[in-house]
Amino acid sequence: MKIVPALLAEDFDEFMARLRQAEAFTGYVQIDIMDGAFVPTRSFSPERLNAVTTPLSFELHLMVRDPLPLIERISNPGLRKILFHFESKARHADLIDTIHAGGLEAGLAIRPETAPEDFRAAAERADTLLFLTVDPGHYGSPFRPEVLEKIAAARRMFPDKTISADGGVSLDNLKDFLNRRVDYVCIGSRIFLKGNPGDNYRAFVQRLQDLEAVRA
Repeated sequence: MKIVPALLAEDFDEFMARLRQAEAFTGYVQIDIMDGAFVPTRSFSPERLNAVTTPLSFELHLMVRDPLPLIERISNPGLRKILFHFESKARHADLIDTIHAGGLEAGLAIRPETAPEDFRAAAERADTLLFLTVDPGHYGSPFRPEVLEKIAAARRMFPDKTISADGGVSLDNLKDFLNRRVDYVCIGSRIFLKGNPGDNYRAFVQRLQDLEAVRA
């Protein structure tokens, strides 16, 4: 399992400050884009990413009602994967094909209330399933532990697919994700909002290494 810092910011200057911080301790991040309609908060204009220069590779988590027009406007050499929400206004198979045609991996993000039987058909074509373990759109939203069983069910359905989790991940519950064979967890507020982000990130990495050593 890997630790992926998640960058969520309404203001572009705030986003850039966190991006520069992340460059000092990781090679890969998740960037959240919000439209103020699918979730209550709105991020900066996604087109501003086109001019961003960074050594980091990144994935985009699109918390937007209509992802296709946005996908068609974003281009950055660091972009590796686009994740859009199952619950958005999207023709799932067509959008996944569009993302793949652009040479990128495609991911399906899933809100806490969505049942596995609802997203199973759409998930067949996706490279990654991203489970939201909080209500999306804010740093620091309360953890939704019931999603852990949906993650376990998805792993049984898709044993070879990349599965990730986003929201509410802590040093205390990291073991729960490891036990459910999650490939990577995305962590935002517990890295960036208090203390030194690099130290916070390394604490998660060390905790994960300790857990894996016990299992070995």
